Amino acid sequence: MPASSAAPFTSPEPLTIMGAGLVGSLLSLYLARRGHEVTVYERRADPRKAGPVEGRSINLALSDRGWRALEGVGVGDEIRRVAIPMYRRVMHDAHGNLSFQPYGQDQQAIYSVSRAGLNRTLLDLAEANPRIQLRFDQQCLGVDLRERTLALRDAGTGEQHTQPFRRLFGTDGAYSAVRAALQRTDRFNYSQSYLEYGYKELNIEAGPGGEWRLEKNALHIWPRGQYMMIALPNLDGSFNCTLFFPYEGLHSFAALQTPAQVQAFFEEVFPDVVPLMPELQQEFFQNPVGSLVTVRCFPWAFDDDVVLLGDASHAIVPFYGQGMNAGFEDCTVLNELLEQHGPDWAVIFDQFQRQRKPNADAMAELAVYNFEEMRDRVADPRFLLQKKIESKLSAQYPGQWLSLYSQVTFSHTPYAEAWQNGQRQEQIMRRLMPHIQTEADFDRADVQALIKSEMLSVEF
Repeated sequence: MPASSAAPFTSPEPLTIMGAGLVGSLLSLYLARRGHEVTVYERRADPRKAGPVEGRSINLALSDRGWRALEGVGVGDEIRRVAIPMYRRVMHDAHGNLSFQPYGQDQQAIYSVSRAGLNRTLLDLAEANPRIQLRFDQQCLGVDLRERTLALRDAGTGEQHTQPFRRLFGTDGAYSAVRAALQRTDRFNYSQSYLEYGYKELNIEAGPGGEWRLEKNALHIWPRGQYMMIALPNLDGSFNCTLFFPYEGLHSFAALQTPAQVQAFFEEVFPDVVPLMPELQQEFFQNPVGSLVTVRCFPWAFDDDVVLLGDASHAIVPFYGQGMNAGFEDCTVLNELLEQHGPDWAVIFDQFQRQRKPNADAMAELAVYNFEEMRDRVADPRFLLQKKIESKLSAQYPGQWLSLYSQVTFSHTPYAEAWQNGQRQEQIMRRLMPHIQTEADFDRADVQALIKSEMLSVEF
């Protein structure tokens, strides 16, 4: 829906959001555009004043679902000015040799953006809206669902107070205090699972004059089988690197205990990037190790009083670049339901959770699947050949074949539907690839005949 066409409810009411991160700040803009008075509580200090958190500056990849949500409140163009398009993966092998894989077709790209920078921009927009009030340093100690009250602690003064709410939107992340209250209700299902991997943020410095010392418009990957490192570009010429590494084992965080061990390991495993990381040893021991958690729960709503969005309801690991995009799509879907059902919050909350839950579960599976692909398969010549064949299939059958990655990243196909389509496509590729040894084999008559017969069963 265009930003200018939003219509407020006939009876605006005060709404409460717990969490002023990316999803919470964007949601506040959507709700305020409909005439509601919105109060946003956040346990952290205002990130625009507190400065960056060392080692927590992981860049994000904005794709079509995220852009659609940003454009829904009219801020897409503003964000594009501080985003860098990445048109392809660049894989670095252990000898520094490069291979390439386009993300899409016709100059399609995912966009590298700073998490902190994007959050600050959304908060600036929220603060400029007279219907939105931002309250920082407000830790949620508990939610009384029966009385509809929040127990809050002011981090600055230490004082505790109770705040009533009429409708509460929980956007307070993977360790949500709002969800914790719902977990104590009857028949609430909840699970969390961790990968045996953590992540650590590192940095590639900009070259002289702020030049990029690796290809700027690409996401760089150093796949090494049981672990990997990635790098995304920044506007100042630097790259944010993330090492995804086992906690324990022969090659793990536990095994690297001294600066000398870190230096030797990186020189052996990531030799081409070591000269670009002069602060490697200091950053490795200074920056924390982050955990990688998947959260699943249901229901996401409690009557017409409380609803969860974003990581509070469906935290995923970051390997498809869809965590933020999925949270932003929550805002898009909720806004569409508000448009359809007016002030009927019970219907809105119920339909929201039933629409989004299957897609959130599918995206959780896709994220782990893509981790295994990025870690293990992107350096495999047969995998790269298969991707080229899939691209040829997409060009030859544009109405019938769209790669799984493109369905997830460059379309608004529901995640669950994309995942089902992708599994069917993978079965077809397993039947085709034994007949294809080179890219040229695609055009052989027998291969084309086999493709034609397979495509008779493909429907999107």
